[in-house]
Amino acid sequence: MTVSILHRITGSGMATVGTVLMIWWLAALASGPAAYAAFVGCFTVEGGGLNILGYVLLIGLTLSFFQHLASGVRHFVLDAGAGYELKANRTGAVMTMVFSVAATAALWAYLLVGKN
Repeated sequence: MTVSILHRITGSGMATVGTVLMIWWLAALASGPAAYAAFVGCFTVEGGGLNILGYVLLIGLTLSFFQHLASGVRHFVLDAGAGYELKANRTGAVMTMVFSVAATAALWAYLLVGKN
């Protein structure tokens, strides 16, 4: 039940936050260089890296994406008629959470450390 609720929350959250950010970005882009610099300045520091808000927002969206993806795959398997046994169902539910945290950590480790 928790995974189903997380699936709905992450889907709605990504849609809402993503839409707001996209509209804000497009409005800033259309409004000129000063508005765009203000938009970018909300999420970055002077040297071009992310600030705390940028990290929280992007890592949160990444975690939401991977959780929603894993939960969607789990629901697809359940729709196919597999995984309804209690042990398999619980294992699948736990694995969606483990995968989402591990995939988020791996992606951000690559982005922050792996490029160098």
